Amino acid sequence: MTRRYFLPADTTAGALGADALAEQLQGALHEGETVVRNGSRGAFWLEPLLEVEEGGERIAFGPLDGRQLGELLATDYTQWREHESCLGPVAQLPWFKAQTRLTFKRAGIDDPLCLDGYLAQQGFEGLEHALHLAPEDIVEEVLRSGLRGRGGAAFPAGIKWRTVAEASAEQKYIVCNADEGDSGTFADRLLMEADPYQLIEGMAIAGLAVGATRGYIYLRSEYPRTWEVLHRAIAKAEAAGYLGDNISNSNRAFHLELRIGAGAYICGEETAMLESLEGKRGMVRAKPPLPALEGLFGQPTVVNNVLTLAAVSTVLADGAEAYAALGIERSKGTLCLQLAGNTKRGGLLEVPFGMSVREVVEQLGGGTRSGRPIKAIQAGGPLGAYLPESAWDTPLDYEAFAGIGGMLGHGGLVVFDDTADMAAQARFAMAFCAEESCGKCTPCRVGSTRGVEVIDKIIARENPTANMTLLEDLCDTMEHASLCAMGGLTPHPVRSAMTYFPEDFCKDVGEV
Repeated sequence: MTRRYFLPADTTAGALGADALAEQLQGALHEGETVVRNGSRGAFWLEPLLEVEEGGERIAFGPLDGRQLGELLATDYTQWREHESCLGPVAQLPWFKAQTRLTFKRAGIDDPLCLDGYLAQQGFEGLEHALHLAPEDIVEEVLRSGLRGRGGAAFPAGIKWRTVAEASAEQKYIVCNADEGDSGTFADRLLMEADPYQLIEGMAIAGLAVGATRGYIYLRSEYPRTWEVLHRAIAKAEAAGYLGDNISNSNRAFHLELRIGAGAYICGEETAMLESLEGKRGMVRAKPPLPALEGLFGQPTVVNNVLTLAAVSTVLADGAEAYAALGIERSKGTLCLQLAGNTKRGGLLEVPFGMSVREVVEQLGGGTRSGRPIKAIQAGGPLGAYLPESAWDTPLDYEAFAGIGGMLGHGGLVVFDDTADMAAQARFAMAFCAEESCGKCTPCRVGSTRGVEVIDKIIARENPTANMTLLEDLCDTMEHASLCAMGGLTPHPVRSAMTYFPEDFCKDVGEV
């Protein structure tokens, strides 16, 4: 009987030993057996995750090491399900059953570079549908879906597209911001490594919608394995006619290039990224003009992140109504979360909008890895607020989070147990801003440096009351006067730590 073994080839699985396991397995194959290097499903707490397919069923084993794989290979396959690492049928694992996989429905199923595999799973159906629509109808479909930017700002994608579509220019561009720099986030990388054609398809659809014939993926420099996957996927898509001068024999063109980022967090800000793409130092531009009107090389440009553009393929394939039906209120579709930090079951989760933070972290995440009580959860990356327990029942949607002074951002959730020092975390936020600021505006450049100094004085019990007041004033200046979100959002984690965990700053503030 034919038997296939699946071992993920993505960055995380490779770092945890999947490449060595694949070599070990390859050397022990019998006739009719093959090894497929699939994309990860995002269950990083189970990596390396081996899946064995026989008779149409896939059985999971993990997290697996070389010793355990050796034991399996030395045993008759009929006894494998008795092994300590056997998890049972993949489709029945509770961690996956609790999710609603939409954007990541193909992740982990097959070799991410297998074009036939992508086509067999609804791949390029969205693009084929878009080719039969007028550009304005494509934009309208995205508008009706309610898709909002998944990069952090949550701006409606359709409105941005309509602005670019209505602009008059001989050349327009689609730029994918894949410079995923937030601590605790990895969804962009996982999608590009597990399902790269989905991103390519979404960018081609965006080009058709707004009249752009060229696109660029600005990829984080720390993602070498991602670069290799994307480079090969783009070449295969071109050879198959899904990119180039004549997409699917439609006489419509879209060319796509992959560019490596400059290694700076600030280049995750759209205008700094555009500066970097043009070969300049990545520094924030003043707005207006908006990139939608004067973006890359001064031309109208759609700038979206990986998850936003990938979701477009689903919207066009299944229809706007089907996509919007999965959301609540103004938060449509599904939410891709990355659970990291002190968590028992870290990885990529795709859930319906409306679940609470507590449900995600305690039920899906299994609580802390240390087994100690959770103290704080940071949502939205290093510029997001530290949430106390009183906020954990907040539903995961954009407006609800804004209502408590938080943000979903790129969907990162970082968990801290009760041993965490939140004053140190507030200092980290300021120090991160000082390190990563482009330096163009004074509130961000100087304010963050002074912020670190002031927090150090508070921690040292040096005139804490006056310095807490000074820190509040400094946060006000940064929030309201910074040129971009880098300086404007840094006060969020600092203030939340001060407000909800004052005991970590200075227990004797009231006595001074």
